[in-house]
Amino acid sequence: MTTRPGEPAAAAERDAAAAGALAAAVAGLGLAREQIGDVAMLENDGGCAEVVTALAEISTAVDRAGFAVIAAGLRECMVRPARQGAADAATLERLFLSLA
Repeated sequence: MTTRPGEPAAAAERDAAAAGALAAAVAGLGLAREQIGDVAMLENDGGCAEVVTALAEISTAVDRAGFAVIAAGLRECMVRPARQGAADAATLERLFLSLA
């Protein structure tokens, strides 16, 4: 396989973008983990509004993380479809729809 000028740089940019998206997903899940601790307000007679707000924020963080992981997987499939262990498009579509 021959490479065109700029291809290695483009691949490095794609890899960096995917790594950035996954890092953002991990950070979002970390925030969700912290917010789950806030749900302990239920045990301490926390206000309903505060608990519902915390649950909504957790749900949003988890959803965004899921979408980021799936988007990174889709990019990987488009760039390197034959990579061993990569999910195929149908699997990624099913995962994406499971978040809806």
